[in-house]
Amino acid sequence: MPGPFGAASANELALKKGVAQNTLREEYTRPRFIPFPEDNAYTPEKTALGKMLFFDPRLSKSNATSCSTCHNPSLGWEDGNPTAIGAGEQKLKRHSQTILNLAWGETFFWDGRALSLEEQALMPIRDSNEMNQPLDSLVDELKKIPGYAALFNDAFPNSGLTEGNIAKALATYQRTVVSNKAPFDHWVDGREQAIDDAAKRGFDLFNGKARCVACHSGWNFTDDSYHDIGLPDDDIGRAGVVSGIEQFRHAFKTPGLRNLTSRAPYMHDGSLNTLEAVIDHYNDEFVERPSLSSEMRPLDLTAGEKADLIAFLKTLTSQDDPVAFPILPN
Repeated sequence: MPGPFGAASANELALKKGVAQNTLREEYTRPRFIPFPEDNAYTPEKTALGKMLFFDPRLSKSNATSCSTCHNPSLGWEDGNPTAIGAGEQKLKRHSQTILNLAWGETFFWDGRALSLEEQALMPIRDSNEMNQPLDSLVDELKKIPGYAALFNDAFPNSGLTEGNIAKALATYQRTVVSNKAPFDHWVDGREQAIDDAAKRGFDLFNGKARCVACHSGWNFTDDSYHDIGLPDDDIGRAGVVSGIEQFRHAFKTPGLRNLTSRAPYMHDGSLNTLEAVIDHYNDEFVERPSLSSEMRPLDLTAGEKADLIAFLKTLTSQDDPVAFPILPN
């Protein structure tokens, strides 16, 4: 019943809050199918080949580094280091990004320099600071392995082993790397007990006072865009790819938030070791500068609100299927 002078009762307010929360939940519904491009459609042969290539250290010049070196399935498809380790054991300047759910990505790398997964797949291989393998040398090396020649002919009957088909196979496999349903997804599907009350309050904060949703939107929690979030380093980020736009200085791609608990440390420079440190950064520890995103404003979160927000973020971690390392051809 309405309260005095038409004020809503506690039950009515709770009902309105529940309706609003249910509406928000719909925005986070998982997609039913993995999207594959028309010019690189899914086939099991391509996926199996791409998986072998992904875990094969022979893709590097040293024959010691594979794609999985920096993208380890046991570490949230990252490597657990602040920044990646490249050719000659040199430390690179950016943190290894997860490859989870890249099938829905629009651009790739922290600075968005690759416009497709096929383009992305070859860049670390030929980069002198990463796997340091010239692509023509890689093709020649793989052609000397009879097992690979047969696998490429099965996956690409009309063209066989080429640079382009290496990229297509790797991209196809990467598109199949999708996180399973997490407790949050079960809650979105209507199982109220899938997450606790603290996480539910955190969900409201995520979409409200904390304003996380301004950049971390949709089921994979990313807008696939670029923002300067005020980390104190000199990496110019997106501005190194697209010049002349002040907002792109120090701007980096918004990472998805799935399986965060397996992916520490955080940020493009790996400078924050815990989720607590990440929340503190967004709360009031960012650097003011002309390129800073307009979304970066002090949040004034209380200790309890920070704890609730972290409780929600932890519900985004799923129990994923174990990844069996493939038997590589000799």
